[in-house]
Amino acid sequence: MNRRLALTQLAALCAATASPAAFAQPDKAITIVVPYAPGGTTDLLGRLLAQHMSPLLGRTMIVENKPGAGSGVGAAHVARAAADGNTLLVATSTTLAINPWLYKQLAYDPAKDFAPIGMIGAVPLLVVVNPSLPVKTIAELVALSKSRPGGLVYGSAGNGSPHHLGAEMFKAATGANLKHVPYRGSGPAITDLLGGQIDLMFSDIPPALGHVKAGKLRAIAVTSAKRQPAVADVPTIAESGQAGTKDFEAVAWQSVVAPAGTPPELINRYAEALAKVMKEPALRVRLEGDGFEPVSAPMSPAQLGAYQRSETERWGKVVRASGTTID
Repeated sequence: MNRRLALTQLAALCAATASPAAFAQPDKAITIVVPYAPGGTTDLLGRLLAQHMSPLLGRTMIVENKPGAGSGVGAAHVARAAADGNTLLVATSTTLAINPWLYKQLAYDPAKDFAPIGMIGAVPLLVVVNPSLPVKTIAELVALSKSRPGGLVYGSAGNGSPHHLGAEMFKAATGANLKHVPYRGSGPAITDLLGGQIDLMFSDIPPALGHVKAGKLRAIAVTSAKRQPAVADVPTIAESGQAGTKDFEAVAWQSVVAPAGTPPELINRYAEALAKVMKEPALRVRLEGDGFEPVSAPMSPAQLGAYQRSETERWGKVVRASGTTID
């Protein structure tokens, strides 16, 4: 009887240990890993999520920056973390849909190593030119690029960045004659654009917005499907009437994922909290003012997984067409 009682108690203990409540460890903080350096859009999103989701979950949430390898360092860290609900990742389109095509060796598997939680939103790009360039519309930009023997020169935040691939998608759609110069981040590229060393850039809205308002750069289009509140007077590329751009859209996106194997009960709980946060009017206004497009409707974990697969296929075509690879 004593042996049977001991086995029963052991089974109960194992069941309790394997329960989502035990995995969650309420006395332990949830770490949100941001796979980029502090100060950027992804970092801002991670910190806002920690601030707004913490009260809903009744858990302390902290942000840990792990930059490097185009978000690969932070992604690999989370992929190896315990699937106990205590580690989350702010995963971008680069992390989940672009890197598999760029890197010959990737330290994580985007399709197998993560459990989708939900979408945060998109980061549209702003097509900006040096004011000395005699163009004010997409049609004029394409025409000028084709009229110049060497084409026009555009800068990006680096090989394989959304800025680079967004421009390459635009080239493929319009036949524009554009030459790429990669930089180590958006800052140096914008500096050279201001100085006239390059002609144009597909930039995140926040770092370019101040220069546009000051008249130091000219914004001619946004790459999202609809106009953006931060630059409401700037048309979309699809509105330009340029051949090949009717359904044009090239945006980076941000989502939240957990290590694969995280209990479904926790995934659903986090997904519900994220959906509530993304509906908060004050938060949406702030994000839109910074040039970010919050998700318009909650995306379930299953829907995010399906979206990731479709985006991986779409960006794969762009990467292969550009011929870009990173060792």
